[in-house]
Amino acid sequence: MAIDFGRVLTAMVTPFKKDRTIDFDQVKKLARYLVQSGSDGLVVAGTTGESPTLTKEEKVELFRVVVEEVGGDAVVIAGTGGNNTSASIELTQAAAKVGVDGVMLVGPYYNKPSQEGLYQHFKTIAQSTNLPVILYNVPGRTAVNLQPQTVVRLSKIDNIVAIKEASGNLDQVSELRRSLPDHFAIYSGDDSLTLPIMALGGKGVISVAAHLIGSRIQEMINAYTSGNVTMATKIHCSVFPVFKGMFITTNPVPLKAALNMLGWQVGAPRLPLVEATPEEKESIKKILAEANLF
Repeated sequence: MAIDFGRVLTAMVTPFKKDRTIDFDQVKKLARYLVQSGSDGLVVAGTTGESPTLTKEEKVELFRVVVEEVGGDAVVIAGTGGNNTSASIELTQAAAKVGVDGVMLVGPYYNKPSQEGLYQHFKTIAQSTNLPVILYNVPGRTAVNLQPQTVVRLSKIDNIVAIKEASGNLDQVSELRRSLPDHFAIYSGDDSLTLPIMALGGKGVISVAAHLIGSRIQEMINAYTSGNVTMATKIHCSVFPVFKGMFITTNPVPLKAALNMLGWQVGAPRLPLVEATPEEKESIKKILAEANLF
């Protein structure tokens, strides 16, 4: 299954009201804005969307609302992964019913499965759906690295078509690109590694910073793919402080602070995450000002 989801997918925040319920009006506005400002697609209820604190019902409603708002104009990828295989299957099937274009499955966190366990987990979920699947490797959050040889095994399953690689290990990306079929897409899971991963045969990025600079990220990728590496590097260097600034503390805490400063009403994160400190907010404000984002 060869699928083109595009090059810039934004891992969308989940806007909350003051009482921490989901603000679906803001969800619609933000989804529409992201699609108009450089995003080829949206990943809904991923880490940036605070998936661990969303109920299954909230996730399905988020998928439905975003599909209704931007489906057809952009791809909508549902974050349906978790550390309970049968619960992931249920959520994946519910997401399919509301019309998403694909699902993203994070490595099971906390359980610490073996590579065989990871293989069986992803295989079982993928075989329960006709939707295309993006694997998501983020060992800093899951405590388990999805190793290249396991990804190669998984790539033989027809509807597993891509990986979001957030190990931060460029040697691992090289090994993935060397070992995987050409049509299997590798997305950077770290904004600041998008350009290096493109140089290693990556497809694009599943981005946090695209909430703020989506069109600049598209420009950088377009410059690179058209052969203007010097221009791509120049753009990368100019937006690098924004890339790094969104990770001065746990994602999506800095991003929510930045969006609120820019006039979006995305609210505070849900516990156990808390708002950025006054010092962190000051740093974020400075980064936004230097990037001319106000």
